[in-house]
Amino acid sequence: MSKQVGGRENLGFIRDDLKNYLRCKRSIPMMQGYTGGVLDYLQRMQLEDPNFCYAIQVHEDDLITNIFWADAKMRTDFAHFGDVVCFDATYRKHKNGRPIALFVGVNHHKQTTIFGATLLYDETIGTFEWLFDTFAKVMMGKIPRTIRTDQDGRMATALATQWPTTYYRLCIWYIYQNATTHLADVFKDFQNFATDFSHCIYGYENENDFFEGWSEMLKMYGLEDNKWLKKMFDIKEKWALVYGRETFCADMTTTQRSESMNSVIKKYVSYKHNLLEFFEHFQRFLDDHRYDESVADFRGNQSTSAMTFPCKILHHAASIYTHEVYEKFKDELCKGIDCKWEVDGELGNQVTYRVTPYGKTSHHLVTYDSFKNSISCSCKKFEFAGFLCSHALKILMTLNIVTIPDAYILKRWAKAAKTGNVHVSSESKQFLFL
Repeated sequence: MSKQVGGRENLGFIRDDLKNYLRCKRSIPMMQGYTGGVLDYLQRMQLEDPNFCYAIQVHEDDLITNIFWADAKMRTDFAHFGDVVCFDATYRKHKNGRPIALFVGVNHHKQTTIFGATLLYDETIGTFEWLFDTFAKVMMGKIPRTIRTDQDGRMATALATQWPTTYYRLCIWYIYQNATTHLADVFKDFQNFATDFSHCIYGYENENDFFEGWSEMLKMYGLEDNKWLKKMFDIKEKWALVYGRETFCADMTTTQRSESMNSVIKKYVSYKHNLLEFFEHFQRFLDDHRYDESVADFRGNQSTSAMTFPCKILHHAASIYTHEVYEKFKDELCKGIDCKWEVDGELGNQVTYRVTPYGKTSHHLVTYDSFKNSISCSCKKFEFAGFLCSHALKILMTLNIVTIPDAYILKRWAKAAKTGNVHVSSESKQFLFL
């Protein structure tokens, strides 16, 4: 800031002023929200739910700055479905916006599920480090395999130190939002640019093809010197699907789930509410949201997905998967029926096939091992989404394999996803960090 205004003498404030301002930003909203009432509420929730956890970060003057909480169902859901997490910290849309952020994922019905919630009154690296560390402790030391967030450098720094083994991906939705800002004229002048830009994000299976496609896009639209695109290319490993196909993401490609979840919360929570009112209305939102999940659970346990045509492997899928995942599987199977195939090569028990989707000129390589009863495809759909792709299903049907091999049935997509014992400790219910 000093550099921007031509020297520190022109800045208009000193470090102590900045510190006092930050203290004010942290503490005043909490004071207005009747902090004592909030603590009483959290403690009451803990008495009603022994596995309810909350954590509070306090200022050096013992003023509350940030709060994290998770109830028993959040913790249990994370044990079942916490392999992939979306965290959205773009909650503060205007000056007086309630600073809520959510850890969300997707359950076996492909519904958004909440793993934890936080009220953050600053967005420093230290705050994010505290938050991720607290989340892991509340979840009994478990951390997600993959996390998707917006493009925040402070958050990325905190993730690197707190969850170094978690695969960090950027939200494609926010990249598109930034693209429409930085490349507004290009989107306006060239109708096909959006399609070509999307193809660079999703369309390539190997790095060389991605490089070639990216270069062609830059040349076609005269963007070789565009600074924003150069910056995005430098971090391509965080957003281009060619670098993320082998990382399980539960078939989620954006953090739009958390973005839409925040829009739903606004129907329950007003920015005019104090903190105690906020917690009460947020709990009402949770109850309504969970009712939808219970309806899906009941439907899945009491009925089987309708069969549109007789097919043994489809019948097998209907008996295992939830209705929502079954529909995804059926779509892949139907697309596979129209694929063409030919043998590409053989090596021992392994046969490699070229599978070409209907109406396409490009092909995918599918390898089947008859000894191991294993199958893989160059599109990496199973690795990314957790169910087989149309290309692999085409070969299984061609070989008259009428059941899904066990190795390709993920429990997290099954009707029985929530069966089995999950240990959620009630110890260390409250954490206090200075």
